[in-house]
Amino acid sequence: MIRLLLVVLMLGLPASAQDRRPSHCIALADATPGLEYLHKAGFRDPLPDYTVRIRYIAHASFLIQAGGYNAVTDFTGFVGTADFIPDIVTMNHAHSTHWTANPDPAIPHVLPGWGEFGQGIEHHLDLDSLIVRNVSTDIRSGGGVEPKGNSIFVFEAEGLCIAHLGHLHHEPSDDQYAALGRMDVVMAPVDGGFTMAIENMMNVLRRVRASVVIPMHWFTDGTLGRFLAGMEGDFAIERPGTSEIEVSLRSLPNRPTIVVLRPAYLRDDD
Repeated sequence: MIRLLLVVLMLGLPASAQDRRPSHCIALADATPGLEYLHKAGFRDPLPDYTVRIRYIAHASFLIQAGGYNAVTDFTGFVGTADFIPDIVTMNHAHSTHWTANPDPAIPHVLPGWGEFGQGIEHHLDLDSLIVRNVSTDIRSGGGVEPKGNSIFVFEAEGLCIAHLGHLHHEPSDDQYAALGRMDVVMAPVDGGFTMAIENMMNVLRRVRASVVIPMHWFTDGTLGRFLAGMEGDFAIERPGTSEIEVSLRSLPNRPTIVVLRPAYLRDDD
């Protein structure tokens, strides 16, 4: 059955995509496992096998350590005082707090989430132990709309499917949900206005039903609190009091869980 599903998916892809290694997040969209919980560690510490570490840096920037690589989302050019060059950075350009025009040339892979106006962009970075791909969505721009101006970036590693929703301004279409596939961990903007209304974001997260949701892009504890109050009937809520967690297929919670991380820039003494 899985093999048949892979064939159907591949036949529906453009020729340029059929040469790529299939996405396990799309191919196994109904096979989400689930078990226990997750725990914290320092970002310099070695990772256990089959584990991904996620560190909330600031605003919409996260450090994702997976498959032997370091990726930073919505990269602004500053991650803290640590002497640290990521292997991959992703960016969105709704606001200057989500991108930089001058990423360090030492960064091997810089992935902007937009292309020419209205054209979007397509990424499928296959590093063997880590795949980074994107699904384009629209953003508000200059009183209008820029089609495909934002990207939801998906990181596939260690059997996990991790999605960063970026500066999402609308509920995804059925086709966009299908392109995203399974999502085990989701980083979601919950500001309630600059991206989208809290009620709409709740609709997205209820449909996605990820095992772990990490709120981002909140400006005050009051904003965060309104989001949590609206979700507590559907999701467990955990406040570990840390900026980072480790997660694996074995440690995913049985019940969909919102994990509140406190942002912290990277420092050499971490």
